[in-house]
Amino acid sequence: MKKTLSDWFSQYKRDLPWRHTKNPYFIWLSEVILQQTQVVQGLPYYLNFCEKYPTVQDLASAPEDEVLKLWQGLGYYSRARNLHKTAKIITEKYSGTFPNNYDEIRALPGVGDYTAAAIASFAFNLCYPVLDGNVSRAISRMFGVTTPIDISAGKAELMKILNKQIDKKNPSEFNQAIMEFGSMCCKPRQPLCLACPFQKNCYAFRYAVIDTLPIKNNKIAVKPRRLDYLVCIEDDHIWIKKRTNRDIWQGLYDFPEMDLPRHCEGKSPKQSMSGLLRSARNDEQMQLLYSCEHLLSHQKLTISFFKTEKLPKNLKSTAQKVPLSQFFELAVPKPIHNFASQNQHVVKAAKKKRPKLKKF
Repeated sequence: MKKTLSDWFSQYKRDLPWRHTKNPYFIWLSEVILQQTQVVQGLPYYLNFCEKYPTVQDLASAPEDEVLKLWQGLGYYSRARNLHKTAKIITEKYSGTFPNNYDEIRALPGVGDYTAAAIASFAFNLCYPVLDGNVSRAISRMFGVTTPIDISAGKAELMKILNKQIDKKNPSEFNQAIMEFGSMCCKPRQPLCLACPFQKNCYAFRYAVIDTLPIKNNKIAVKPRRLDYLVCIEDDHIWIKKRTNRDIWQGLYDFPEMDLPRHCEGKSPKQSMSGLLRSARNDEQMQLLYSCEHLLSHQKLTISFFKTEKLPKNLKSTAQKVPLSQFFELAVPKPIHNFASQNQHVVKAAKKKRPKLKKF
């Protein structure tokens, strides 16, 4: 397998910037950015981070809000917070030198088994096999692994195979090659079986079970959730709040949220509009501006933005006013960014006495 995989990799590997370095800082950056993110989406972020923070010390000394703003659009913001936290640890505990053994790398915030193995092998050529989604799929199909890959027994079975197959003299190339093979050839849908160098020995191809492997047991239950935001502009300023709860948007800014009356739950924004208006003190000034849906890994959000001329007193204690021009510089969740980008004209309108938001 090693020779066949190496030959395939030398012919088909993509020319990616992190493959031209052994610097563990840049390799770590790429691995964190590419977690649950495709290369085409993550590449611009990687280049921006490298330019903005050329050393781990530069990243460590940056304000968290700045790091989150640069990360905006990638999602899973805990990755950015852990990135920042780890940079501080490496700077303070390791004097700016990235640890060069698996256990210390694994102990860093946001670094799991896969990321630790990737950094250890790519930067230091240590013999630790990587096991991500692409690798799990390729190995399951090639070797006919029918144990679910998302349980401990399945992962252990895959790791046992990888430990036997990995090139102990060049684990770095082997790991990159098997990941690339899973991504480009042994794809989730419509894999390139006719061009696969392992076709003759592939269990899934031989027994026509390509579409059924790998097997997964645990599916994430996606729950519906409503968010109703109040967009309030007063004297060229806009009311915002910073999310402090430990959720995926922790540390980001959004708008004050309106409590949804019980009789409005489960209804669309248009259906619940009359109820919302009746329940608000300044109901005659409220206006539905924009609605959207946003899918997270565990939630399906239905989000509505309501314009109001005056923010209710009970929401002011957790909110703050910032200049409209400053608002567009803050790190915000993607739905807030989408809404703001379609209403950038409010900055110009704010110079007038009565700023108006675009009605959707």
